[in-house]
Amino acid sequence: MPEASTAVFEKDNFNAENYVKNLVQDCVGGPELQQTKQKIQALSETVSSTLKKHVYENYMQFIETAKEISHLESEMYQLSHILIEQRNLLTTLRDESMLDDQKNIIEEQSLDPNVNEEQQNRKAIQLIKDSLIGYKGNLDDKVFIHEGGLIELDSNDYRPICRIHLFLFNEVLVLAKVRNEKKLEFQTEYETKKIAVINIKDLDGVNKNAINVITSDGARMFQCINSAAKQEWIDKFEHAIKFHQLKKPKKAPAPQPPTSLKLETSQKMSTDNELLTLSPTASEMGRVIVENLPPEWLVTAPEEIQAEIAQRHFEDCLALLQKCEEHLAKDSTFHGAAEIGEKIKTLKSSLASVLMHELSNSQSRSLQAALRSSRRPLKLLVEMEKSREACGILLRVCTSAIRTSQRQARRNNLAVSELFFCDVALVASEFLRAFSAKASCTSALIVWCNMELQYFASQLIKHYLTKDTQLEMVAKVVEGVREPCLKLREIGLDLSYHMEGLLRSTLGQLLDEARYRLVDSIGRTEDPWQPYNLQTKTGLRTLLKEFDVLGIDFRAYVTGDTWINLTQATVNFCRHLLQTTESCAYLAKYDSLQRDAEILIRELFLSQHSIKPPNSLNADMTFVAKNKTYMAEVLLPIAMNRFERIAGKKPDLLLELHTQLRTVPPKPKPRSVYQTDVL
Repeated sequence: MPEASTAVFEKDNFNAENYVKNLVQDCVGGPELQQTKQKIQALSETVSSTLKKHVYENYMQFIETAKEISHLESEMYQLSHILIEQRNLLTTLRDESMLDDQKNIIEEQSLDPNVNEEQQNRKAIQLIKDSLIGYKGNLDDKVFIHEGGLIELDSNDYRPICRIHLFLFNEVLVLAKVRNEKKLEFQTEYETKKIAVINIKDLDGVNKNAINVITSDGARMFQCINSAAKQEWIDKFEHAIKFHQLKKPKKAPAPQPPTSLKLETSQKMSTDNELLTLSPTASEMGRVIVENLPPEWLVTAPEEIQAEIAQRHFEDCLALLQKCEEHLAKDSTFHGAAEIGEKIKTLKSSLASVLMHELSNSQSRSLQAALRSSRRPLKLLVEMEKSREACGILLRVCTSAIRTSQRQARRNNLAVSELFFCDVALVASEFLRAFSAKASCTSALIVWCNMELQYFASQLIKHYLTKDTQLEMVAKVVEGVREPCLKLREIGLDLSYHMEGLLRSTLGQLLDEARYRLVDSIGRTEDPWQPYNLQTKTGLRTLLKEFDVLGIDFRAYVTGDTWINLTQATVNFCRHLLQTTESCAYLAKYDSLQRDAEILIRELFLSQHSIKPPNSLNADMTFVAKNKTYMAEVLLPIAMNRFERIAGKKPDLLLELHTQLRTVPPKPKPRSVYQTDVL
């Protein structure tokens, strides 16, 4: 009798199936086998008890470790707080030292105060052109206003990016990057009439003394050395933005209406009387001047719009912009209408850039959170006729969120297919809601769905439909894809045909590999061609219940207490064929795979049906014929019905096979009169 010890089970090459086979061969009789079973059971209980003991010990150690971690966490929090304070202090010192070292170009050169302002401007421009490396623009007709060194910050985490030197003119803003040798390398330039400046609220230790410059390339954040420098830059930017509205290059006060016309509402009657006493020509000119003045709210609207953008009151900002545009559309004959219109246009472009930046910032969140946070900027961008740009940004954000969730689902072994198509349905619903009035954007959604479907199919093939994947697993994966994909039809989106096309080649190869593998496994076990003995009544009942679930009733073939009048190979093949048929039926729901699936079932069936006993066995040919008849007359029709019920299609190849087997029944070999059937 073989010894049962834990050492046997702890070996790396231990195989339970081989161990049981050897055990059955080595044990003599049932009692000895029962004793071995009891020993194995005792070992199992001992191992279970030891495992519980170890689990308890690990649990107690875990509790102790958790307490230590709790204390350590408190200490780490205090240490983190100290480090943050130190970092803020060092950052402030570094920024101040960097900006102190970066002196202005004009201040380093002594300008002669005796010359006039125009000559000083020309000399300043020449000094700037000489100090800039790689600048090829024209500054000769510009008016120099201000310069200084700043630090550009990342708009997401306020992290310093690089040192920047700004040169502000009446028409352009020139940006130069400061190199290690304190040389200035030209970076880019912007028109002052197309930029807006926003004062950013200071946050302790994060972005003190920062301003946000809205340009045609988006928002750029800069940090000044102190609050005084910050306020000076804001004033100079406002001066430069207004400068191009004047006809003369030199800064001069805007023309004011005659003092006789600046009267309060209570003096309107006396003003009219005075105008009537004037000459007809003077009276007419006075009325023209009064009528050509813009409303006071329109004059102050640009400043209010900038304040609304800075405070993130985007709805109020857009409403004021639209009000200004409506007024300018009705009346654009007043004095300064062109300048105010240009301001409104620039501010509208700035608002659109801020909203698009707001929409892009949601890409690091989950899909649901990203869609919720995108509703506000989406609605405003659609109202501003920026639907094309907005839908492109939204779909890029959704792509990032979906692919992130797919990676997490694969790591956690979750249902990736259902998650993917639910996310696609969520994106499509939100997209159609946001752009319901913009039919031209629907094409972008269709293109996006196709691209995401291609990426999803490639990941599905890479991770779940690899070579040597079991047919049952392949069918499970495909069915998990097909059902949620069909549900997209409820929202008017049908991706089933495209999905089938993307998987067709891979699934066809997997079916071919499964066919070769399954057919090759037939006949490897030697069949004694004897009735199947289940040994016990319990074993027989268990087998009958198992096949009842599969749709096969063996009760008519039961003889005695434990016998089935079919070979064990035939009984096992019945189970194998029905399971394979079920997997193939799920794959055959795709029309392009139906023929391949039926070929697999047919060849598998014929491989088993064509097996003959060896001549040396001297088997009962009537019993052999009985097994083959059962397979052709009972098993094959059950398999065909199962296939049709799952796939929803008739298996034409299997029907043809069934017809052929019925028309050509097998002829049994004549047997000796001394032989009898085994009952």
